[in-house]
Amino acid sequence: MSDTIPTDEAPLWVPGPAHVKATQMHRLLEALHARWPEAPLPDAPYMDWHRWSCDHPDRFWPAVWRDSGVAAEDRPGHADPWESVVRGADRMAPPDRTLGPVWFEGARLNFAENLLRFRGPEPAILARDDRGRRRTVSRDALVADVARAAAALRALGVGAGDRVAGFLPNVPEAVTAMLAAASVGAVWSSCSPDFGAKGVLDRFGQIEPKVLVVADGYHYAGKAIDCMARVAEISAAIPSIERVVVVPFAGHTATATAAATALVAGAESWEAFLARGDGAAPRYERLPFDHPLYIMYSSGTTGLPKCMVHGAGGTLLQHLKEHRLHVDLREGERIFYFTTCGWMMWNWLVSALAVGATVVLYDGAPMPPGRPDALWTLAADEQVAVFGTSAKFLALSEKEGLRPAATHDLGALRTILSTGSPLAAHSYDYVERDVKRGVHLASISGGTDLISCFALGNPTLPVWRGELQCLGLGMAVEVFDDEGRRLLGTPGELVCTRPFPSMPVAFWSDPGGEKYRAAYFDVYPGVWRHGDWAEITAHDGLVIHGRSDATLNPGGVRIGTAEIYRQVEQLDEVVESVVVGQDIVTDGGADVRIVLFVRLREGVTLDDALRERIRRRIREHASPHHVPKVIAQVGDIPRTISGKITEIAVRDVIHGRVVANVDALANPGALAHFRDVPELRRP
Repeated sequence: MSDTIPTDEAPLWVPGPAHVKATQMHRLLEALHARWPEAPLPDAPYMDWHRWSCDHPDRFWPAVWRDSGVAAEDRPGHADPWESVVRGADRMAPPDRTLGPVWFEGARLNFAENLLRFRGPEPAILARDDRGRRRTVSRDALVADVARAAAALRALGVGAGDRVAGFLPNVPEAVTAMLAAASVGAVWSSCSPDFGAKGVLDRFGQIEPKVLVVADGYHYAGKAIDCMARVAEISAAIPSIERVVVVPFAGHTATATAAATALVAGAESWEAFLARGDGAAPRYERLPFDHPLYIMYSSGTTGLPKCMVHGAGGTLLQHLKEHRLHVDLREGERIFYFTTCGWMMWNWLVSALAVGATVVLYDGAPMPPGRPDALWTLAADEQVAVFGTSAKFLALSEKEGLRPAATHDLGALRTILSTGSPLAAHSYDYVERDVKRGVHLASISGGTDLISCFALGNPTLPVWRGELQCLGLGMAVEVFDDEGRRLLGTPGELVCTRPFPSMPVAFWSDPGGEKYRAAYFDVYPGVWRHGDWAEITAHDGLVIHGRSDATLNPGGVRIGTAEIYRQVEQLDEVVESVVVGQDIVTDGGADVRIVLFVRLREGVTLDDALRERIRRRIREHASPHHVPKVIAQVGDIPRTISGKITEIAVRDVIHGRVVANVDALANPGALAHFRDVPELRRP
């Protein structure tokens, strides 16, 4: 059904025995077996340990806590800082204080305190942008800046439970503001500055922030973009905002920034804001494990974005597990992920500070004009050990003919992470051939919903071409058919059958939990349905075939969209594509036909010969069921602000339906390409 490798083909990457034994994961498994002799042996198959971690959350998660050195308030007379590890572990449902699941009850901690444990002159943050500018923030400087910003928030009356929002580019001030909010127990929420005013209001308007931290502008692909007109509109429309703090970033002169700030009621400069906290020492409010830390948002493409509230303890523990065990990230290593402040990977990246790693930020276009290799140059210059990107970026790097292995010194690079969409098998070959031979390539998948991953990499396991390596420890992930029966080797619905610490503690303005239940628990009672169409492989890995709400059903055969993308986008002429199902009526009744839209290289026009090449490749490498009945050329393809192609919006347009929330799109003008397409009127 897909272009994953046969089970008898050799893996792409295999860690040696010495490498395996040196990993933090193997060391933890040894400690767990020593503590619990009935647990699997340290060298047992990974899935034995996965099952054990899911069957014994009361043993596994405390081991992660202790092994990671989580800082928390002592409970006099007790060995542990908690009363119980988990209550209501058999209840997979929205958390309820009485019924559960409730994690680490009695524990009190602070998220920022844990991210700022490492001190000294070593860099905590390295920041670059697409103009080549570079900034360094040491561990000590970050601690001092956060202390000043936290004191400034306290001076403005911000305390536990208040919301602080950021409308910011991916710059060090965003990290400082977030950690300052966490220090005082406030709840942080952020959007990137490419959001339109309505998109921001759809999000921040629901949560009513007390303080709004913004940038006066940002740069992207050689263009300076001013933010202050949108800031004025946003701040005027949200009555709860008492203070707007303006970070100068767009290259304005001090006079110009001051003039722009003066136009917004209640605004002050970042420097004036920090001055409120001059001389302040670090101070962290230790609060319950499930105290709200972040408010994250769904894409909003089907209506007003859902506001998911994530707790401080669950976020911290899950990220520590993923960074230390699944990525094997170490103190002093440098980790990069291409992201914006509007995507959960920003939150995930910043948590690497808790490991003592250096976080590498980048703001701007991934392939700025004239420098398509900008991110590979960053990886070489900054000696990045863990490089995070998207499947789309790797595919575009290949199409651009980039060969970093020949042009860049990537000696420090040991792991490449990819997420955002399924990573095609040919991209595995590209990375091994043209980026770095022997690098650990890990495709990972999770979501804003869990602010973490269901499936990810594993430094102790082989990498099989086209597959996500493993299910995450402590995450009871399975694949179900429509009747709720477990599937192996067959696509179905990706589900999670047991609670995990980073489940949202609530949805905002959802006191009865109706929105929460409808989002995940309305299909399989007592089971989290994630919305991915996936398959567990013979290697116990995972293949994501696409979103289950975008699967195609021609002639009653259910097909994942990723299976088509994997083939189409290997053709040199195709830059990107989107595939949807079009409802039709035939002599046999109602049916669905597959429609493929392609964006081609500049100067290339879709003709019958190219259409036939596309169909032949899909037929030969996927199946005859996957072959589109209609192939049409478009000038652009709509995507969400986090960069994900939105099949649902395209499907609505071709059926003449109103797209629910155009403001959730980064390029809403692209929708016009899908209206009145001549090919769709043909039988």
